[in-house]
Amino acid sequence: MTEQTPVTQAAATKVATLPDAQTVTSVQHWTDQLFSFRVTRPASLRFRSGEFVMIGLMGDPDPKTGKQKPLLRAYSIASPAWDDELEFYSIKVQDGPLTSRLQHIQPGDQIILRPKPVGTLVHDALLPGKRLWLFATGTGFAPFASLLREPETYEKFDQIIMTHTCRDVAELEYGRRLIAGLESDPLIGEMVDGKVVYYPTTTREQSPKMGRITTLLQDGTVFADLGLDGIAADTDRAMVCGSLGFNKDIKEILEGFGLEEGANSDPKHYVVEKAFVG
Repeated sequence: MTEQTPVTQAAATKVATLPDAQTVTSVQHWTDQLFSFRVTRPASLRFRSGEFVMIGLMGDPDPKTGKQKPLLRAYSIASPAWDDELEFYSIKVQDGPLTSRLQHIQPGDQIILRPKPVGTLVHDALLPGKRLWLFATGTGFAPFASLLREPETYEKFDQIIMTHTCRDVAELEYGRRLIAGLESDPLIGEMVDGKVVYYPTTTREQSPKMGRITTLLQDGTVFADLGLDGIAADTDRAMVCGSLGFNKDIKEILEGFGLEEGANSDPKHYVVEKAFVG
């Protein structure tokens, strides 16, 4: 992991040259496949913690016309709604049209950010409950990085259980460090006060807890480890963000417990981020 590189004030005020341009303020590489970065926030941007926006870079010029088209992808905003900047957490895909380029950004560079946030991983899509489960794989942790720093999360729930499944231990570091700092956060620290339970697992490298969270839910290991009876529709709510296969498996498990899928217009027991793949 490399240290975060800050941007100078001069770079932060660089004149925009891209459509919907925002300036990169810091970049941190966590592994050879994962990095996070922060950018300036448009003054007019309003979003709910857990939502995503389209971000990207300009593609190569067309060989015939010389025109460039933007390469855009949906990215969950990892920073909470009150933050002065926007944070994102990304994989590096060496042959990916966007991430093969995005992984090389430096403080002072610009990215395209379409200021139209949307998404299903928001409190408005859930009915009131006592316990909130956050299920993530890989960079699916990003929207929960926002929600874990959102005061409303602690106003609405007595307990938040954050499960994060990755292949290797190093891939958990972004989430582990964020959670470790919650109780000392000057804004929400007192609200957190022991409410967050962190349940990381790995599927390849040896760690204190091995296995896919889906398996650990089905065989009851999670509940035994946490001293819980199980998941029930009258007390539990859930948000899910991961690969398409993971999302499908978790949906089936949650519905097996009697939970129903909700939406912004129809709040229920759980929601899934359909735009995220990774």
